[in-house]
Amino acid sequence: MSDLDTAIDQLVRPIEDWPEPGVTFRDITPLLADHAALTDVMDAFVAHAEGLGPIDVVLGIEARGFLFGPSIALRLGAGFVPVRKSGKLPATTLSTAYDLEYGSAVLEMHVDAIVPGARVLVVDDVLATGGTMLAAADLVGQAGGVVAGNLVLIEIGALGGQERLAPVGCGALRTY
Repeated sequence: MSDLDTAIDQLVRPIEDWPEPGVTFRDITPLLADHAALTDVMDAFVAHAEGLGPIDVVLGIEARGFLFGPSIALRLGAGFVPVRKSGKLPATTLSTAYDLEYGSAVLEMHVDAIVPGARVLVVDDVLATGGTMLAAADLVGQAGGVVAGNLVLIEIGALGGQERLAPVGCGALRTY
């Protein structure tokens, strides 16, 4: 196990039965508060992304993808695009519905956020069933972009998200 894996294990705390009974939430706020661990995570994210070839846009999924995405974009010389829950963006949007581990939701992105042909890196904190990242990939496709890769901090392997993402690739740093 690497030092980064150890830090993730020690700093990401499980919160049982949240947001509803039977769900274990992975709280990354202790990791975000640890400068050394956060630096190591960002370095690992950027190193992985650099291996994917040129990235035009980093797409961050609400809300924790917003915590990593802009910094990754700056380090890659790319733009940043937020993907939000329904009704949160002010201009004309593309939208897609998807299923979560414990329900369903709709994601939206501004219709002009990604130019056709753009190579997009999708960033979020946790990969569970893969539904949210597949929805983000759908938005990228609707805009004419191409998913160059996905980055997540934690993968909950038992929920099968990596297998569902195989067609668009996934660069999980850690299987948790």
